[in-house]
Amino acid sequence: MQELALVADRMKLLGDKTRLLMLLLMQEREWCVCEFVDIFEMSQPAISQHLRKLKSLEIVREERRGQWIYYSLFIEDKPYISAVLAQLPSGRSLLRESGKGSMTSDCSPK
Repeated sequence: MQELALVADRMKLLGDKTRLLMLLLMQEREWCVCEFVDIFEMSQPAISQHLRKLKSLEIVREERRGQWIYYSLFIEDKPYISAVLAQLPSGRSLLRESGKGSMTSDCSPK
């Protein structure tokens, strides 16, 4: 029953379009918070809150490199999340539709 509750909690996180798009984008590569701030036009604390929720239920991993933290998808052991994401358009195509397909970020170390 505990496992079922965990799966239900993880699936609830997919009900938010911002988090869902983050996961779709993370299928392609890892991302820095600053890149998500630009894409979603949200504050850094708001983006961090979304990522904190995803991390707390072990859907994403974080890796610190210097002053930046990069987030990547961690769903190898969660086939039900992979199945949902596989049914959706790519994150890149959704960004292109929104007019943000060519966005680049300068948050990478020089």
